[in-house]
Amino acid sequence: MDGLDALKGRYLEGISGAGDEASLEEIRLAALGKKGEISLKMRELGQMAPEVRQAAGAALNRLKDEIDAALRAKKAALADAALDERLKAEWLDVTLPGRPRRQGTIHPVSQVTEEVTAIFADMGFAVAE
Repeated sequence: MDGLDALKGRYLEGISGAGDEASLEEIRLAALGKKGEISLKMRELGQMAPEVRQAAGAALNRLKDEIDAALRAKKAALADAALDERLKAEWLDVTLPGRPRRQGTIHPVSQVTEEVTAIFADMGFAVAE
């Protein structure tokens, strides 16, 4: 088929130049999507002679596999770069001492019981348990 090498070069160049996953997805849709160039060329296979169809189909499948592999590799590279960036930003020194625990407070019921006991003790009563 005409222009498969140019098509391959154009998409592989676009994939290598992609800077984020959104642009990779746009390239994937333009190439392999339902209305993508490769999908349209696959539909044209039905109108070709059987001898030509076999060779063209194999070439299109190889092209599709190469573009798909390049997309997956670039997506993995972008994910690794994002992970490295996040790990650098979230660096944590595990040798530092931890945060001190906050002191608790007396339960409100216990606090009222102590206050009432103190009031009755001031009035002359004794606490018997």
